Amino acid sequence: MVTFAPQKKTEDTLLDTLAATHERAKDNCYIDYSFHIIVGNPSERALSEFKTLREEGISSLKIYMTYEALQLHDGQILDILLEARKQGITTMIHAENGQVIDWMTAQLEKKKLFAPKYHGSSHPPMAETEATYRAISLSEFMDTPILIVHVSTPAAAAHIKAAQDRGLPIYAETCPQYLFLTKQDLDQPGFEGAKCVCSPPPRESEADCDVIWEGLANGTFTILSSDHCPFRYDDAQTGKKSSISAEHPLGHFKYIPNGCPGIETRLSLALSANRLKLTKFVEVTSANPAKLYGLYPKKGALVEGQSDADVNIWYPEGKMEEFELTNSMLHHDVDYTPFEGRRLRQWPRWTILRGKVVWDRDNGGLLGQKGYGRFTKRDASSLAKPTKEGEWVLPL
Repeated sequence: MVTFAPQKKTEDTLLDTLAATHERAKDNCYIDYSFHIIVGNPSERALSEFKTLREEGISSLKIYMTYEALQLHDGQILDILLEARKQGITTMIHAENGQVIDWMTAQLEKKKLFAPKYHGSSHPPMAETEATYRAISLSEFMDTPILIVHVSTPAAAAHIKAAQDRGLPIYAETCPQYLFLTKQDLDQPGFEGAKCVCSPPPRESEADCDVIWEGLANGTFTILSSDHCPFRYDDAQTGKKSSISAEHPLGHFKYIPNGCPGIETRLSLALSANRLKLTKFVEVTSANPAKLYGLYPKKGALVEGQSDADVNIWYPEGKMEEFELTNSMLHHDVDYTPFEGRRLRQWPRWTILRGKVVWDRDNGGLLGQKGYGRFTKRDASSLAKPTKEGEWVLPL
């Protein structure tokens, strides 16, 4: 698992962020782990620390084109891309136009439209499509590889595919919420739609989902991740219901915490859907993430003498009866799943970590011990490379 270590805008160092995240993870993990650094403030000091990050085994970072607390302007993004190129760090970009989202939010508030479903309206497809095109343009200008994450719209996928067809080092990620959920899941009775509030939001229809599935099948999307970002639903302090007030008894979409749980259901949802060839399923969920994030072949492969012997073993076809997913089956510390009621045909039978069985569904479930997971240093990506070697040259 590669999780996130977020730097706040008020901080000018990344190394303190890394140290604090290491401390949280120490002796607390069941599986091997690493970190993506979220850059919220690309100060001169932070940029100078990229070299040390690489020495510490961190080879990816994430930046945002939206969210007030994290949004970077184009000049800051160029600074990051330049230094990331020098150090062999892969830059992940959440591509939504924050100013468009802010403007749309203000228009909806003027009309007193606050229900959870209007979260989708405040994040129009155009905001993602424009930001995706801009991210590609900045990447091309710097000849720096990028991974555009959480892609949800057909138009954004088309921009990515066109860039890839031109030979640009543009990679893309999508998530189960853009394969299985739609705008209708936000438009549930009362406050229920808040369970599916994430950014970008689920899009218009199943036709949009079909395009994203096709992008996985044809290679537009390099990886299928979870974007696991859970908030408890029935929690009025820090969860989804923290947006409910006397003024807004059904909540205010602007203040609903953005994010859904999904790490435990990602693989079973994708495999049960039977929309991908098995080789493609393995590619986008295992091999490609390992290559993209500098873990291959230690992870994402079974190469004698080089790999860690991490294996997920599934039930033979037809040996598992179809079942209905319920949150009570899951082990996350969240009181719901947005995929409640989905019919699934698969669940991991065994999980093996470094040759040791840590999950046996039919004989006790979780067998692994907290603390067995260890930090894994990563190399530069073996997949994401500039088109030209050498330093970037200022165009004159």
